[in-house]
Amino acid sequence: MTSYVDIDEDIELEFEVEELVNKLLERVCDMEGCPYEACVNIIVTHSDEVRVYNRDYRGIDSSTDVLSFPALELHEGDFDNIKETDADAFDPETGELMLGDIVICIERVYSQAEDFGHSVLREFAFLVTHSLYHLCGYDHMSDTEAGVMEKKQEETLRSLGITRD
Repeated sequence: MTSYVDIDEDIELEFEVEELVNKLLERVCDMEGCPYEACVNIIVTHSDEVRVYNRDYRGIDSSTDVLSFPALELHEGDFDNIKETDADAFDPETGELMLGDIVICIERVYSQAEDFGHSVLREFAFLVTHSLYHLCGYDHMSDTEAGVMEKKQEETLRSLGITRD
């Protein structure tokens, strides 16, 4: 499992981002039964940059906490339609399944950690996990979908000892 992490130069976090993302990626893929090694791209940037991504790719001219850009059309963790012969689905250098890109707003990581009364690490891990489930084809447009996604996110974080405390 590989994560490619791009953090703006002026952003410092008190934990190893790539190591954390790789753990989360591996756990989500294991829990979803992904039959392939996978990779994901992570950008950690500021609110103004997130706003540009949101405007340019989603038509919403505002910032948000996290954006997910799936590389594949998956439905709720169903990897059955992906074949090793699907060249566009795999990184030509590593052979890993390319799940997509995640853009995280650093200001929201800090403000939401404070709002929810937990650590910056926990909030960052939550946003990455949330996005990884989006990349695996989950959504939260209905209450039922939201419930499924929330349960998976909490199970993933709890299994790694990342709690709200």
